[in-house]
Amino acid sequence: MTVLDNFDEYYLNKEEPNKSCLLALRSLILNLGDDVTETKKYGMPCFCFKKKMFCYLWTDKKTDEPYILFVEGKLLDHPKLETGTRSRMKIFRVNPNADLPKDTIEMLLQSALDLYRKGIIKTK
Repeated sequence: MTVLDNFDEYYLNKEEPNKSCLLALRSLILNLGDDVTETKKYGMPCFCFKKKMFCYLWTDKKTDEPYILFVEGKLLDHPKLETGTRSRMKIFRVNPNADLPKDTIEMLLQSALDLYRKGIIKTK
């Protein structure tokens, strides 16, 4: 089994509609550019910018709802981002039964990446 197969396994083991939702989110994230790569941390799909973690994909344990976790979420300001009990990270919940709010997701991903691109978060 290759490393790529290990990544695919996480998504393919999910039930619909979460499987399709998470695969669509993964595609949006990986299409952000060559500096964005996928790995696995804590059993979760993790996405890095120049090898620095910037977001994760996961599902809520209580609701089973997919979400994007932004590592430096405390530096992002958007009404749909939730802090919960976290001090550093914020999450963006995604309804797997509705169309993805693609514009909002892409804006949040770009804002998160800008933290790294502009040197607010160091990549080295």
